[in-house]
Amino acid sequence: MKHVDIYTDGACRGNPGPGGWGAILVYGKHEKELSGGEAHTTNNRMELSGVIAALSALKERCEITLTTDSKYVADAVNNGWAASWRAHGWRKGDKSPALNPDLWEQLLELLEHHEVTFVWVKGHAGHPYNERCDRLATAFADTFPTPVSTQEPLQS
Repeated sequence: MKHVDIYTDGACRGNPGPGGWGAILVYGKHEKELSGGEAHTTNNRMELSGVIAALSALKERCEITLTTDSKYVADAVNNGWAASWRAHGWRKGDKSPALNPDLWEQLLELLEHHEVTFVWVKGHAGHPYNERCDRLATAFADTFPTPVSTQEPLQS
């Protein structure tokens, strides 16, 4: 099985507000950069979207080390919380609704196709790939006009 290193980051201007995500896939000497975003979103949605986009870009089953600065993503997967939320109808242990179930569902399905190890790194601490992903994410977020009026807040 091929080993791929993936690095991801999400950004949001306002939270909620214009957002972006960045991902870098590394396989041997080859690197592929991906980015995207939404005009009205949250940081957590962008963190998840970057991971989903990166995993979706793979054409075959892989062993993956996925590095993220999102404790939200890394802890929810590594500690089994996301799988538990799904098993309990997208409810957390305290019975409150889990946020972003649409994205968590996509991510959990992708994780069934790959062997993924999530690694957390501190953001904005000089990790070269994390810094590159941050630049991709913020550049995409900055392509959207800053909203003048406040819209309905999104769940984070």
